[in-house]
Amino acid sequence: MPPRSSTSARVLAPAALVACAALLLFVLATSGGGDADKGGDKANGSQTQTSKSSRPRRRRAQRPQGGTYTVKAGDTLGSISEKTGVGVEQLQELNPQLDPQALGSGQKLKLRE
Repeated sequence: MPPRSSTSARVLAPAALVACAALLLFVLATSGGGDADKGGDKANGSQTQTSKSSRPRRRRAQRPQGGTYTVKAGDTLGSISEKTGVGVEQLQELNPQLDPQALGSGQKLKLRE
């Protein structure tokens, strides 16, 4: 017997591929970052205004009372810089023994001379 051609499989396979691609695009479009709705279309220069109550509040960098900072678990030089208002470069200059990759909880850092 000669092999029978399966026309239904030839039609259904590309149709299933197109359907999966459309579903994937739909899922990506609807579940995306969420930030696109907040900032507007920046490429066209238009932005939507947000009310003051929905904006995240920015904390000002507060310098601690003393001239030192005690490292807490999970701190990085960047986060310490943001918390104290002292630049990363200045922290490294004031603390030459400091290894940024090995910050230990409880370690004291100089913030000024």
